[in-house]
Amino acid sequence: MNFVIAGILGLGFGFSLNKAGLTKYHRIANQFRFKDMMVMKFIMTALAVAMIGLYALRGLGMVTFPTAPATYVVGNLVGGLIFGVGMSLVGY
Repeated sequence: MNFVIAGILGLGFGFSLNKAGLTKYHRIANQFRFKDMMVMKFIMTALAVAMIGLYALRGLGMVTFPTAPATYVVGNLVGGLIFGVGMSLVGY
């Protein structure tokens, strides 16, 4: 059942990405050139909606948050930087 719900939500998110034009090359490339911030706005909106939804479900007692393991901040920053630079160099 969870697989079906996740699939439906994923298809809806992908559809909204496509309708917003975020699957087009020039949108992605212009994001890295700091000329078009549409991608960042869309991602931030999606994160805010997900956060509000999760905390609302937590308040209703339908979801519990697991304890997060310790993270490696420097490793995450270096990995994100390598990924971002590589993605922008490739052009997508």
